[in-house]
Amino acid sequence: MTSTRDVRILPDFLIPWERKLPGQQSSESRYLNAVFKHNRSSLSSHVLWWSSSSASTSVLFIFIPGNPGLVDFYTPFLDTIHEKSEGRLPILARAHMGHTPFLDHNEAYKDRSSVGLTAQVESIIELIDSAKVTYQKLVMVGHSVGSWLLLQALKARPEAIDSVFLLFPTVTHIARTPNGRNLSWLFCSPLPRVISHLSVVAGILPLRVVSYLYQHWPLPQVLVLRSLLQSPSAVYASLTMADEEMKTIKEADTHLLRTHSDRIHIYFAEDDDWVGDQKELLLGIFSEHQGNVKIVHGHRDIPHAFCISECIAYGAVCRRNDSYE
Repeated sequence: MTSTRDVRILPDFLIPWERKLPGQQSSESRYLNAVFKHNRSSLSSHVLWWSSSSASTSVLFIFIPGNPGLVDFYTPFLDTIHEKSEGRLPILARAHMGHTPFLDHNEAYKDRSSVGLTAQVESIIELIDSAKVTYQKLVMVGHSVGSWLLLQALKARPEAIDSVFLLFPTVTHIARTPNGRNLSWLFCSPLPRVISHLSVVAGILPLRVVSYLYQHWPLPQVLVLRSLLQSPSAVYASLTMADEEMKTIKEADTHLLRTHSDRIHIYFAEDDDWVGDQKELLLGIFSEHQGNVKIVHGHRDIPHAFCISECIAYGAVCRRNDSYE
C-alpha cells in the first residue's frame, strides 16, 4: 500500500532539529536536519531528510555512513542522488550515535558500549521498524563500516529490507587490511581519550588555518571536520568504535551474504587500503552466485573516502548504474 503524506514536513518518527555548522553560510538546503530518538537508550541519532516531490511514494532510501559517522560529509553525494531521481526519492541519512558534535555530546564518555557497534546496530533496527510503518519498501545503503552495520540489520530484519547497497565495504578482517595494520594502534586505550582531549586544540584553530592544512578538501567538508574536532566526545566515540571494529569484524558471514545475494549490490574501489585483499575473499564468496549479486568495480579516481572530494561524481555514477525505485 502506498502512503500519502504532506511532503513539506518530516515523517512522524523524526523530530526537527535547528542546526547549522559553525562558519556555514545560510542557504536554502534541499534537506532538513532532524533527530531520531531511540527508545532503547538515552541517545539520539542526527538525521538528514530529503523529502519526496511526490505526495505518494512507498520507497525510502536509508543511508548509513562509515566512521566517523557524520552524515554532513555526505550531503553532496546524497543531494546528487536526490536530484537524479528528480526529487521523487525520499532519503534519510542517519549518523552514528555519539558521533554528531553537540548532540548527546557527554554520553560517549559515560559508557563506550553505548556508542559501540552493538548499540549502533540496535539503533538502526529501531529506525527500520519505525520507517516500515510508513514505507512499504526500504532501500538501504552503507559506506565502509556502515556496510557491516547494515548486514547485521539485514540478519535481524530480512523481511523488512528490500535492497542493500554496500559501498567500499569493510565487512571482514579490517585489522588485516593495509590501513588496519598501520592505524589500529591509534584506536587502542588510552589513546582515544588522550586524542579526544587534544582535539580541542585543533578545534580552536582559525578556519583559514584548517583550510590550509586540508587545502584539497572542499570548504563544506572542512567545516564538518572542524566541527568534529571541536567535540572531544564525538572524537572519542569515533576512535573507540574504530577499536571495536578492529577486534570484532573478522570472518565474513558467508551464509548471510549468499542467502541474500539477490538483494545485495556491492561497489568496490580499484585500490582500497581499508579493504585490501579482503576484496578477493568477498568475490570468492559470491563466485557461485554471480547471477544474483550485482558487483561494480569502481574507477581509480574514486577513493574509499569518496565523501571528501568525489561525492557528486560518485552520486552520478551510482544513480546511472542502479535503480533504487
